[in-house]
Amino acid sequence: RTTHKFGIRIPKSVVEALQIDKEDGTTLWADAIAKEMKKAKVAYKPVEGATPDAVRANKVDELRGYQEIKCHMVFDVKMDFTRKARFVAGGHMTEAPNSLTYSSVVSRESVKIAFLIAALNNLDMMSCDIGNAYLNAKCRERIWFVAGPECGPELQGSVCKLVRALYGLKSSGAAWRATFAEFIINVMGFTPTRADADIYIRKNFRNGGTPYYEYLLVYVDDVDRK
Repeated sequence: RTTHKFGIRIPKSVVEALQIDKEDGTTLWADAIAKEMKKAKVAYKPVEGATPDAVRANKVDELRGYQEIKCHMVFDVKMDFTRKARFVAGGHMTEAPNSLTYSSVVSRESVKIAFLIAALNNLDMMSCDIGNAYLNAKCRERIWFVAGPECGPELQGSVCKLVRALYGLKSSGAAWRATFAEFIINVMGFTPTRADADIYIRKNFRNGGTPYYEYLLVYVDDVDRK
């Protein structure tokens, strides 16, 4: 397993990350954890009055039929030596049906054709990456977990229910795709094409009234527009 990257030690847990900070006299890993959890805290909510043992004994009505998993932090170092932390769910512990997990992406052939059309017609292309995309979608699975130290001392050890599509779950990709597709179809007025359901088209008009078409090519949370 990788222990170092760019000469920097990579922790395997929150406790180890904080210990590295203590040894180095810095707060780099702690800052990365705080930054991630500020965004990820929308993904779960504590269940008041519930204890892990009570949920496991099926004594908490709100969580009947829910499955317990573990959540943890994954650490990395960027090329500029910035520390990065990601809060992920242990999706390997769940058994989600294919109907909840399948998610398509734009095909390689479609991307090639789109670039060709843009090049032949001298069209501008724009691209974007949607940060923490999955957290915009509702969780499709019935999941709970015991909060760890990354959730803060006030929540550590508490029972939390997942309400958003956290990274790591098998159904998160499909949940995000459905959420994004619903928005760009119903709000932005795009329509999926027949040849590739992950290419969306919208008719628009220039200032002079000349009609033209806009295309969106979607690959999970990466979007190209022309």
